[in-house]
Amino acid sequence: MPKIDEELKSRFESEQHKAMLNVMFTAGWFRTQQVELFKPFGISPQQYNILRILRGARDRINMHCVKERMIDRAPNATRLTDKLIAKGLVERERCEDDRRVVYVRISKKGLDILDQIDERNRATGNGATERLSLKEASELNRLLDAWRG
Repeated sequence: MPKIDEELKSRFESEQHKAMLNVMFTAGWFRTQQVELFKPFGISPQQYNILRILRGARDRINMHCVKERMIDRAPNATRLTDKLIAKGLVERERCEDDRRVVYVRISKKGLDILDQIDERNRATGNGATERLSLKEASELNRLLDAWRG
């Protein structure tokens, strides 16, 4: 992959500005890769994120918790979840004590989809994540955490 200067055919006012644009450009690149990966499964990257959160929860959780754990904290998490429910990938349950509270959990079909996606990732080698060594990935995580302060 070309360097960011070549890719954007641009000069940058500072290395920090270049780094910020590089992170934004790379995030877009990853998003494009995800869209292609999830397309055969009929889900979006945001819906995948919700399924991943629900799989990690191991039991039902309320929508507030789902929203807090999302990578892209879009205000449309409920709408995204409704689409997953319509596809049979998520199950919804209302709280008996407070009907305003909605619990969700991943269904067997949702778990199967995630297993298929995981298998496809393993089969293709998921080269993007393998381009960094463990040490490089750790340093990148440290830098990004420091940047967000």
